[in-house]
Amino acid sequence: MGTTVAQTAVRVLNEARVRRVYAVVGESFLELLDALRRERDVTLVSARHDSGAAFMAEAEGKLTERPAVLLSSRGPSAAALVMGVQTAYQDETPMVVLLETPALDPVLTGEVPASDSTGMFESIAKWVVRADDPDDVPHLLAEGLARCREGRPGPVVIGVPSDAWGVPYDSAKPVAKVRPPATGTLGRSAEAVAGLVDEARYPVVIVGGRARSARDELIAVADELALPVYNAFRRQDAFPENHARYAGHLGLGIPARQLDALERADLVLALGTQLDEVTTQGFRYPTPQQTLVLVGTGIDEQRRRGLTFRVDTEVEPFLKELRAIASPRTRRASAANAAVHTFMTPPNTSNNTRVHPVDVVRALRKLAPEDTIVTSDAGNFAQFMHRYWCFTAPRSQLGPSNAAMGYAVPAAVAAKLAEPRRAVVAMVGDAGTLMTGQEIETAVRYRAPVMVVVFQNGLHGPLAMHQARTHGRLSGVTIPLTDFASWARGLGAAGYTVDDRERLEPIIASALVRQRPCVIDVRTDPDVVTPDVRLSTLLGAPRPSGT
Repeated sequence: MGTTVAQTAVRVLNEARVRRVYAVVGESFLELLDALRRERDVTLVSARHDSGAAFMAEAEGKLTERPAVLLSSRGPSAAALVMGVQTAYQDETPMVVLLETPALDPVLTGEVPASDSTGMFESIAKWVVRADDPDDVPHLLAEGLARCREGRPGPVVIGVPSDAWGVPYDSAKPVAKVRPPATGTLGRSAEAVAGLVDEARYPVVIVGGRARSARDELIAVADELALPVYNAFRRQDAFPENHARYAGHLGLGIPARQLDALERADLVLALGTQLDEVTTQGFRYPTPQQTLVLVGTGIDEQRRRGLTFRVDTEVEPFLKELRAIASPRTRRASAANAAVHTFMTPPNTSNNTRVHPVDVVRALRKLAPEDTIVTSDAGNFAQFMHRYWCFTAPRSQLGPSNAAMGYAVPAAVAAKLAEPRRAVVAMVGDAGTLMTGQEIETAVRYRAPVMVVVFQNGLHGPLAMHQARTHGRLSGVTIPLTDFASWARGLGAAGYTVDDRERLEPIIASALVRQRPCVIDVRTDPDVVTPDVRLSTLLGAPRPSGT
């Protein structure tokens, strides 16, 4: 008996070393689900919601730089993928989405006519294609697994008719092997950049997520060429934050002194980053007077005034060439390095009567292993993590640069499945927890002992700040407290509530050694909205008349 399209597709996944397929199981790919059950090396992860499955697939791709596969039905299921797919597109994460399209023969299947959902992904995917013949599916899958990693990595979406999976596959059409991603060509570009580095008085580096695999080479180059290094927004694990050449994280609320090296620079080397709005501090840097060198495959053209060079190659071989050619130099650590140590030093919070968010991050960083993987959502609480965690281990941060909420918990589940021997901590606000926190049950089911730390202050913090600054009063931003500990226990996890700073460390220490998912509901002070701002101060500030 011959193989089906589904069985052939699973063989393609196995040969491409895809290890997990994420989905909310649906009837549109029953044959594929059955074929996955028979394959030992590819695991099906059944999530509780399509948005959670999408964030899981994105997080695994971001952590491992190898694509995971995401399955989806049409209609609401497909619509729920959009935020996860858009995150993968913006963050340059490889991902393959297999999306149900209408049956090739709806009369035979008895299917109710429905629209094709693939069109909604045209602007947020590298490649969107529809299979018109069942035999095309394995070929398109192999092509998609290659395309999602080539050039600028990102998601690809393949539309598969609902009645294609069970069709016998024509073995006369052999499926090509998934080709490895191209590495680009150096040519004389490294030599030219070495000349720029030698001539520059104040060269600096901005490093992004696609340079994570070149971390060791980057450290060597920074040491030998005396280069200050900034980490791009939410890519704090690209370069160790305790290194003498570390100049800071280009995130939110960065003080001017920490930008000293970037402000004075005459040459900026951007390695494996697209230079987004936050990283560039509102597109302020690089300035028109600064020469910019962009290194990485598929880097977008930069619309800027000033001299710009593009080196279309992977970061690691470029750095090896640069290190061999450029002249070693000595220079003191920049003022930015001194400023970053001051910026990252947690303040004394002993006078606080309620739990301060700094207390939470300080206790976690003290007790968690050095190589703990930290996942996070958007929200004011994240500023405390960005500022005080101090990322020193490689591949230890997973966060969306597009401010997606609901990311942290699903991302933690995927991270633990991909790296079962490492501790995984999700930091999330109360709003984000209620969006996708039900994936705690997925963690329970797949025995992925993650720790979820909920920063709960009963407030929509960012909106409260805007209202306080603008109007001096609040409206619709307070929310009732949720008993997340009981909720977690109802999902099969361990649950703790912390409203006393003295209980923080004992509970975190206990949760770290438990071999089951844990949720720690920390009731933090709602007055402390950012590391530098108290809500009461904003509400009490004088305002122009009429506001």
